[in-house]
Amino acid sequence: MQKIVFGYALCGSFCTFEKAIEQMREIAGKGYEILPIMSDNAYATDTRFGKAADFIWEIEDICKNKIIHTIVGAEPIGPKRMVDAMLISPCTGNTLAKLAGGITDTPVTMAAKSTLRIGLPVVINLATNDALGASAQNIGRLMNTKNIYFVPLRQDDPVKKPMSLVADFTQLLPTALNALEGRQLQPVLRGAAEK
Repeated sequence: MQKIVFGYALCGSFCTFEKAIEQMREIAGKGYEILPIMSDNAYATDTRFGKAADFIWEIEDICKNKIIHTIVGAEPIGPKRMVDAMLISPCTGNTLAKLAGGITDTPVTMAAKSTLRIGLPVVINLATNDALGASAQNIGRLMNTKNIYFVPLRQDDPVKKPMSLVADFTQLLPTALNALEGRQLQPVLRGAAEK
């Protein structure tokens, strides 16, 4: 049986990088091959959550592959059938809006477009403070788009951030495996996170 290859694209939701990389490590540990992709901001920005160079080193060490971080590098992913599914983890509200609007101006949006163009699944592991506000229309549009799947979501802090939704990162692999079978993992909307 051929090994499953997941594209694993990271956007600039830096506060969730620790969870995203933890899931990347788990997926790799289960024997799946990972092709890493990073948005321009994710690849080049140092934040209070860590230095870009440290994240790059850790991701390349886990994946045993160099990170694709240019639009030109991401374009062949679909035509060359380099992955079986594309995981966007974390996916920001900005990237979500671009996907919903068909905008392809980052390595991550190009990786998604390139994957979708040959009918393969794209799994969105969303983390955005405006999911129940400005991004709600984009979630709705993409939930109704063929070959797009969402990792189950929940409100991460309904009192202090009532518009915010964050995916349950531990459900990334189960969502991806269901997506490979053409199924959305249910339920998509789950109760608020316990404090």
